Amino acid sequence: MSIELYSCDRGTAALVLSIPHSGQRLPLDLEERLTPTARNLPDTDWRVGELYGFADELGATVLRAHYSRYVVDLNRSLRDESLYPGRPATGLCPTRQFDGEPIYRRGCEPDALEIEQRGVAYWQPYHDRLEAELASTCARHGHAILYDCHSIAPVVPRLFEGHLPMLNVGTNHGSSCAPAIHDAVVREVSGSGYTHAVNGRFIGGYITRHYGQPERGRHAVQMEIAHDAYLDGATPETFSQRKAEALRDCLRRILLAAMEQAP
Repeated sequence: MSIELYSCDRGTAALVLSIPHSGQRLPLDLEERLTPTARNLPDTDWRVGELYGFADELGATVLRAHYSRYVVDLNRSLRDESLYPGRPATGLCPTRQFDGEPIYRRGCEPDALEIEQRGVAYWQPYHDRLEAELASTCARHGHAILYDCHSIAPVVPRLFEGHLPMLNVGTNHGSSCAPAIHDAVVREVSGSGYTHAVNGRFIGGYITRHYGQPERGRHAVQMEIAHDAYLDGATPETFSQRKAEALRDCLRRILLAAMEQAP
């Protein structure tokens, strides 16, 4: 079943890319329970895998989920704690879209047992593989850099005020990676020409916070990219090759800088 849940291309470098939210698959019985708008999966991290298509050139290991975050959110803990207390939570098995509209038709929401079952069936295999790749990378290199890849609509009033910067770096306030890696990423982002924020609206989700253990040689960074940095609209069909090429050059420099500063 794990082959269907995710793909993993193992590289030779100390760099591991996690792409947990670009999946678009839905189990048939679940799809039938969603509202018409939710079936379009509007909160998907559209075509993020394509943005990082150069990762193999850097020798990176790339782990990519195949199922939608509406099935289970791989960047939340199984205990479903709020990542940002006091703000609207999207949840391990979300029931509302980012804009607040319902994901499920009335009466079709998952109960506690179903949520637990999804955690076992979908969440756990991804994290087991991520843990295994980090352990293997650390065994080979003495350290691992985990780079968690995300994207989001630039304006989501329910979740944040105003317009998001194009590049949003999260290192859990600097605790998820070595200072040298943090500083190298910030230097590249600051000189990129893109609007940016560091540990602003996004400080890193569960993946960054849980696996970022620099004292064990595991360094984690989350990158949340606003859609307008590479899309001309709000759907995958609006992917802009022109914007994407420029952004890839920037992302490549960020990853290389992080790798060069690994202790």
